[in-house]
Amino acid sequence: MSTNSIIELRNANIYQRDKVILSDVTFSIGKGEFVYLIGRTGSGKSSLLRTLYAELPTHDGTVNVAGFDLTEIHRKEIPYLRRKLGIVFQDFQLLDDRNVEANLDFVLRATGWYDSDEISKRIDETLDKVGLKDKRKSMPYNLSGGERQGVAVARALLNNPDVILADEPTGNLDPETALDVLKMLLRISDSGTAVLMATHNYGLIQKYPGRIIKCENHQVVCSRVE
Repeated sequence: MSTNSIIELRNANIYQRDKVILSDVTFSIGKGEFVYLIGRTGSGKSSLLRTLYAELPTHDGTVNVAGFDLTEIHRKEIPYLRRKLGIVFQDFQLLDDRNVEANLDFVLRATGWYDSDEISKRIDETLDKVGLKDKRKSMPYNLSGGERQGVAVARALLNNPDVILADEPTGNLDPETALDVLKMLLRISDSGTAVLMATHNYGLIQKYPGRIIKCENHQVVCSRVE
């Protein structure tokens, strides 16, 4: 893998069960780069993202993510890969029975943090990055959609990931809030963390043009700056 690439695929096939969803995929994403991932529903965007965080296996070609060869990765290595990734979903996936602080505390302890003072400090740092430090004790159901997605982004940042994989993170948000979440992800990219963001929202791309990877007709057919 190139020393500047955090994600690199060469001649890779992306599978959903035994079916090839995307064939002969070749692209790379550099450290700190922001990239849009577009394509119609069912075109393979989510399958590609799930392959990159090793939820779906890959057998063909080259797939390197954050220093891991995903064609060779063993099950016991997957948690170490995911510590280098931040994953943001459309539906937030917060734990509704605990407050924001407890949501983030749960993730840190699950990924090997033990010192309560260090955990508290890290929670403050990540909430500050997304402008939600004052929501530390709030329950998710008392937050707006944008605030909940902000907490989800903070959760993705907890372990200082090399890359954030965002699967339609603005899909359930109104246009103004969606723009706020995009700006948040762009700031994160500017700070050195690569971001690959799947989206159907072409209005956002028009406002903030950038490099695009497009899934179409079972291939990645387009990689350009709009």
